[in-house]
Amino acid sequence: MARAIWKGSISFGLVHIPVGLFSAEKTNDLSFRQLDRRNLSPVGYRKYNKATGEEVESDVIVKGYEYESGHYVVLSDEDLLRANPEKTQTVEITDFVDLEDIEPVFYDKPYYLAPTGKNAKGYALLREALKRTRKVGIAKVVIRSREYLSAVVPQGNVLVLEILRFADEIRATDDLEVPGEDLQAMGVNDREIEMAERLVEGMTAEWSPEKYHDTYREDLMGLIQGRIDSGQTNEPDESPVPEVGEARGDVIDIMSLLKRSVEATTGGANDADEAERPAAKAPKPAAAKPAAAPKAVAKSAAKPRKAASASKPSPRSAAPAKPRASSSKKRKAA
Repeated sequence: MARAIWKGSISFGLVHIPVGLFSAEKTNDLSFRQLDRRNLSPVGYRKYNKATGEEVESDVIVKGYEYESGHYVVLSDEDLLRANPEKTQTVEITDFVDLEDIEPVFYDKPYYLAPTGKNAKGYALLREALKRTRKVGIAKVVIRSREYLSAVVPQGNVLVLEILRFADEIRATDDLEVPGEDLQAMGVNDREIEMAERLVEGMTAEWSPEKYHDTYREDLMGLIQGRIDSGQTNEPDESPVPEVGEARGDVIDIMSLLKRSVEATTGGANDADEAERPAAKAPKPAAAKPAAAPKAVAKSAAKPRKAASASKPSPRSAAPAKPRASSSKKRKAA
């Protein structure tokens, strides 16, 4: 059974829901040991007493706050809770906001929240209220002697506590050199935007996280296995690696690259060619002969043109016509 790394309660208004906090991450990092390249002996991480040089066991290590040089206030885990029991044991929701309003740069780390007491009803009530209102709860929580901003987010049957960064932890973007909104100044035209949109639409898929996995880890394990099979395990290969980015750095003809990308995505060149081809100009009407038409013919010919112009709706004020009505009008006109 999963072990809670924090126990307390969610509170919103006067409602308190006992919960435990569980890690939502599972790392698949490869484990590397630091070695002395001279004899490949492992390099250890040693905790030692800086006054005596002796190694220190973890069970005798305590936390200390240095209030003056060489003088410390020793604190226990209980002291950290005692500083403010309510804050250290409560996920206090203070606001409810739209999930879409939180920019991705604020997200830091996810945790699962699960009920630990008998108030499962309160847990389910909060979860369903968040789902139906499409809101998330903004709260503060203290974990391991630090206060965090967080968001309580419903995910299926589970409430997720997303640790957020505070606004003053986000660096400003003023010093970054990024393109502005004047697309014409950068030479971006409507045809290129349209082709890029077609590429995005062609690559659009349903979100399925199961289909994504760490392919670099597989490649690295393949390289390691190859070194084992060849017997070349004691010396690292420090030969230079080719710069892949050099071939993709400066894009000269972005339109042709977009066109080829759309063709590869849609499976055909006709659609891409049609999008790239400029709209054909309407042919000029032939000059009418100066012969005078009979009055009856001229009067009957003028009526359809007058009716067509009168029935033409304004693009802003008129509501879109129903399909049946428009088709009947076309048949009358014909």
